Amino acid sequence: MLGMAPTQWLGRSWGMPVSVCYALEKKVVKSKVGEKVGLPCCYEIPSSESLHNYRVYWQKNTTKVVLAYANGEMISNHERYENRTEMNPRNLTLWISPVEILDNGSYQCIVQYVRFPQNPFVLCDETVTLFVSADFSKPNITAEVFATSCESTEMVVKCSSHGGFPKPKISGALNNESVVWNDTWLSTSSLSLYSITGKLWLNVTKDVSFTCSVEYNGFVKSTSLLLNKTNGCIVPTVPPSYNVITASSIIIITFLLAITLAARYLPRHGKCSSFFKKPSLIAYGVAM
Repeated sequence: MLGMAPTQWLGRSWGMPVSVCYALEKKVVKSKVGEKVGLPCCYEIPSSESLHNYRVYWQKNTTKVVLAYANGEMISNHERYENRTEMNPRNLTLWISPVEILDNGSYQCIVQYVRFPQNPFVLCDETVTLFVSADFSKPNITAEVFATSCESTEMVVKCSSHGGFPKPKISGALNNESVVWNDTWLSTSSLSLYSITGKLWLNVTKDVSFTCSVEYNGFVKSTSLLLNKTNGCIVPTVPPSYNVITASSIIIITFLLAITLAARYLPRHGKCSSFFKKPSLIAYGVAM
């Protein structure tokens, strides 16, 4: 009887009717890789009783027996959980340490009262879900400029994060406004850990703040980077047009010519005085 799977064994119970108490709400436990986590059972043994009067099964996905106790002793322990699990003899909590990625999933605690072998019955059968997560690395943002002008800067922005679990979502924002990635890549390692990368083409007309976030199992990791518009724009000096140069030259030449002619033909002040001087009367023989 003890060698049977719990579901088979409970179904027989030596031909006696089986009484099962099902929980109305699902229990959820979250943990991270490397931590110690406790999965609560649906029954606690009274202080007046001992584990010897109970048969307890902890199984995963209703098929794999993780840990089993009968007559107060362990009768089964799955090799993948060996040296990583223990059960509290009073509240029947299953402790797992250290937690691994493959521990993620649903677990079932089944408790049967066997003090009277002729009339055993199931006290409870409840499922608890373990959500395992592994922290992603802090997102790394890079920006590569492809073209620049006085008005804008064209660049490709990439954001990547790795080493996490479960499957993540990646998002981006420019000055807190959501953007849509042009491309995203998702890959997994041999340990079922994820890596994710997003790529975005941008045409930056001013300095903006870019934020990249990776979300997984209720956790978020974010990084921000200031994207600078290229400020090396030099406006060339525009030379004066040919018509402006020609007109200016004509004006200057005309002005200089006018000064030259004025200096040549206008009498000087001294000569002008002698020219209009009254003739001497002596020269005409007139006595004074």
